[in-house]
Amino acid sequence: MKNFCGLCGFNNPKGTATGIIIKEGKVLVVKRKEEPFKGDWDFPGGYMDAGETSEQTMKREIKEELGVDCDTTFIGWFPGNGFWQGKKFAVLNHAFLVEPKGVLKLNKKENSMMKFVPINKLKDIAFDSNKNIAKFVRNNFSVDFPRLLELVRQLDASAKVNENNFYKAVLDGYISKKFVKGKLVGIGWIFSRRTLLRKQAVIEDVVVDEKERGKGFGKEITLDLMRWAKATGVEVIELTSGSHRIAANELYKKVGFKLHPTNHYLYSVV
Repeated sequence: MKNFCGLCGFNNPKGTATGIIIKEGKVLVVKRKEEPFKGDWDFPGGYMDAGETSEQTMKREIKEELGVDCDTTFIGWFPGNGFWQGKKFAVLNHAFLVEPKGVLKLNKKENSMMKFVPINKLKDIAFDSNKNIAKFVRNNFSVDFPRLLELVRQLDASAKVNENNFYKAVLDGYISKKFVKGKLVGIGWIFSRRTLLRKQAVIEDVVVDEKERGKGFGKEITLDLMRWAKATGVEVIELTSGSHRIAANELYKKVGFKLHPTNHYLYSVV
C-alpha cells in the first residue's frame, strides 16, 4: 500500500517576501543566478522559513543578498506561482517598501548583478506575483520627486522631505495630483484613521504652484480628496490651515468646511 499524504493534496500557497528599494525614483532589481528565470531581473527576496513572520523573512533576505539591515513598510499581498523542479505551485507574496541602513553590497552567490531602474520602466521582472508588484509600484509610486519638493517648499520653505515618506504616504492614504501639460502643478494628501467615535480623515499638504494659482486647481484637488474620503466610508474630514493663507481658508469654507473652535496643539517627540 502506497503512503498517502493528505496534507500534500492541498494547493496551499507558500509564503514569500519581496523588497522594493527606491532611490531617486529608481527601483533596485537583481539578476537571478538560478532557475527558474535564470538570467532574468528580479526583486530581492525569497521564501519564508518555518517560524518566521514575513517581515523577519524580508529583513533576513535583504541581509543575505545585499549585506545591510533595513526598515520595512508593508505594501500588500500578491498571489502568484512558484516553480521547483518543473512543478508549479501557489505562493503568497508579501511586498515591502525597504529602507536599507548602509551601503548595498551585492552577494554574488545569490545574484549576479544589481541595478536601479526608473519606476516608469519597471516591467521585465521574473515571476507573475512580482509583475503585479511592479505594476502597483508604477501606478502608485511614480512621481517627479524634485518637482514634488519644489511644491512642498512653497508651502513650507524649511521642509525636508524624505523620499520614502512620499511612498509611505501613498500607502497610508491617497495623494491627489494635478498636472498641466505633463508638469506636476499641485498636490494634496488625505489619510483616514479610526477613533472611538467615528472614521475620520485628515487633509494635509494641499499646495498649488504659485504660478498656477487662481485657476481653480486647489479646489479641484480638495474636491478629489473629499471624493476619496466619501468612497472609503469616512464620516468627518478635518484639516488645518494657517490664518495667513487667506485664499486657502476661503476655499475650504466654499466647499463646506466649517471653522471648529478647538485649539490645535503640536508636540515634537524628537
